[in-house]
Amino acid sequence: MPGGTATVTAGSSVVPVFFLSDSTGISAETMGDALLLQFPGLHFERTLIPFTATEADARAAVAVLDEAVRGPVRPLAFTTTALAPICEILHTSACPLIDFFDLHLSRVEQLLGTSGVRRPLRLHGVGDVRRYNARTQAVEYAIEHDDGGSLRALDKADVVLLAPSRCGKTPTTMHLALQHGVLVANYPLLTEDLETTDLPRPVRDLGSRCFGITTTPLRLSQVRAERRPGSRYSTREQCSWELSRAGRLYAAHGLPVLDSSTTSVEEMSTVVLQHLARRPS
Repeated sequence: MPGGTATVTAGSSVVPVFFLSDSTGISAETMGDALLLQFPGLHFERTLIPFTATEADARAAVAVLDEAVRGPVRPLAFTTTALAPICEILHTSACPLIDFFDLHLSRVEQLLGTSGVRRPLRLHGVGDVRRYNARTQAVEYAIEHDDGGSLRALDKADVVLLAPSRCGKTPTTMHLALQHGVLVANYPLLTEDLETTDLPRPVRDLGSRCFGITTTPLRLSQVRAERRPGSRYSTREQCSWELSRAGRLYAAHGLPVLDSSTTSVEEMSTVVLQHLARRPS
């Protein structure tokens, strides 16, 4: 084995994992993590090496990888680097390298009967100016309308997320905006909103665009205690009451409900997108 390193078994040492990219590394991390999740018995130490866009950057990355190879556990690296000269240098490393870009682009080129441009950044959407601008506008909209911060142009929202405080509205909002260009507003359900099953007045006419978010009283209490320890706001009783009343409100209006205690932000966003795809145009 290279450098005398050893393979690992469940419960053994931490496996060094590297994600390399000529851009931000988001795609390399996402695709690599999708594979690593299939090994729940192993522990990974993740290192991101983004913006590997020059030959000097590539040689520096190889030095990092080769240093890791000299450790006690064989490392692993994933890359989505598009530029051929950079890829060639990266492949000189003794570290095992999984090249998503080359593996899949070569196959797509074969199927389409034409060569791809193999340029950096296109993998992350910058090459599609319209999509990139839509995502930028969606992020600006999400920031303005976070936690009921603004009611301006609320009718422009594709989605309105409703939930008691700290249930996961903001992360879901930002993921939908940044990754998918969806215009999302989120609105906090306050005590006065939960005393009735009516939708809050600012979103009363937007019921068809509303989604409810829930969680467990224990989880909500733990999250709130980090923000306001020892307060009534963070007690199990208060959290249980708010979630129960929110559930009644969601049911009264037939709102789709996302459970942030058992579902990741990415999964909740996918559920929202599926609902949007089924929505009549």
